[in-house]
Amino acid sequence: MRRVNGTALIIAALVATLGALAFPVWSYADRSGTGQANVDAGTVATQWGPLTATDRDFIVKVRLAGLWELPAGQQAIERAPTESIKECGDHLVVGHTDLDRRVRSVAAQLAIELPNQPNEQQQGWLKELTDAEGVEYERKFANLLRNAHGKVFALIAEVRHTTRNTLVRQLATDANQTVLDHITMLERTGRVDFDGIADEAAGKLTASPTGPPPPSDDPVPSAPPVSPTADDKSFTSRPSAPGSGDINTSRPEPGD
Repeated sequence: MRRVNGTALIIAALVATLGALAFPVWSYADRSGTGQANVDAGTVATQWGPLTATDRDFIVKVRLAGLWELPAGQQAIERAPTESIKECGDHLVVGHTDLDRRVRSVAAQLAIELPNQPNEQQQGWLKELTDAEGVEYERKFANLLRNAHGKVFALIAEVRHTTRNTLVRQLATDANQTVLDHITMLERTGRVDFDGIADEAAGKLTASPTGPPPPSDDPVPSAPPVSPTADDKSFTSRPSAPGSGDINTSRPEPGD
């Protein structure tokens, strides 16, 4: 009887060990709920490449941006408290009129339904601008729009980096040029609260930032210039010419 009990214990121990070894393999094979599974679940095939849920969300957000930023730009031109605000409004109208043509073309080809009015938050921003006057209007205009552009700028970078769809990639390239132009113009108004933007972004950090130590009073050695190491110096490209900081928004017409 003792030998039987001992054998049973050994068998039970072996079964438990095999179960412990097999569980990680089984759980790894079941990938539902993982990042890749979530991407695959929302992806559809198109002739221009896979179209993910993030791609579709980006297309809708480009459209939404134009639905509130274009009327905000029109309002700025009409009210024109300062020349810099008026010029910024002009860039918003021109940029989003062009970008809207492009996003509608892409959405039609990819069979994506687009919204036709700003969302509730954007409508609130437009009301804030309508109710403001003078210097308060200038500050709200510069900061509401600069903050919105900065946030969509991050989404554009993510989509441009990860999309496998050629139409979405081109739209991200076009949106990048437009948004960077608008950010540049908004900052030229002199009304952007950079401290406020930095504080808001810092409040969302989940990890401590890394980087070199703070500067000290000790002299820092100059960094040597980077230069090609190849013997052949017959390069054809040239550095961009220094300018006034204007963003080149010229680009081809959207495809059919």
